[in-house]
Amino acid sequence: MRAVILSAGQGSRLLPLTADRPKCLLPLRSKTLLQWQIETLAAGGVTDIAVVVGFRAAMVEEHLAQMRRGGLVLRTILNPFFNVADNLGSCWLARQEMGVDFLIVNGDTIFEPAVLQRLLASPAAPITVTIDRKETYDADDMKVQVEGTRLLDIGKTLPFDIVNGESIGMLLFRGEGPRLFCEAVERAMRQPEGLKWWYLKVIAQIAKSHRVETALIQGLIWGEVDYPADLLRAERLAEAWEQRR
Repeated sequence: MRAVILSAGQGSRLLPLTADRPKCLLPLRSKTLLQWQIETLAAGGVTDIAVVVGFRAAMVEEHLAQMRRGGLVLRTILNPFFNVADNLGSCWLARQEMGVDFLIVNGDTIFEPAVLQRLLASPAAPITVTIDRKETYDADDMKVQVEGTRLLDIGKTLPFDIVNGESIGMLLFRGEGPRLFCEAVERAMRQPEGLKWWYLKVIAQIAKSHRVETALIQGLIWGEVDYPADLLRAERLAEAWEQRR
């Protein structure tokens, strides 16, 4: 199993904290956000990891060099267009990593090991989207419409009356899933507006003609770091995880 972590962006909503370092290198207690991600993936058996870098790429590469150890394979893919393209561009640049079963992990998602275990243990499907549920959703949530376990639609602008979950920013591609995704990314990037797409818009398109499944992690712990308040919550999660070890 391989993982592709999308960490090319600066994280401008966290300025001035990200003025001279990318969001993925912000400290969460004793480790960076990226280090928490990689160590959690490795503990779950995912040790082949490609990180898409962009803003302050050299800083991320130096950090990864310090993390390399026996059995852990880390490499970077440069996205020089991170400031003019959304994360579909990062997926397009990383498509050579997607010839095998793989995970996509958003660069601002932290998660406890049980989240990864739940996803990897989900029933076999070409594409599986990890989702959570809560009482209410807001405009910034990556909302999903699900029927049973099948994904019908995904996006931030879904009407609230059809929403019954949110994507946490972790997807699993197995079997024909990598091919389906890469072909859809290629088609999208050939469109003039493709540079401005989130990769999950491609997942929504695939779901119209192929079965896309979901893995529900309700009750498990994860966090997304977009705003200063998110960072404070992520630091509290990191503190709790440190105390467990």
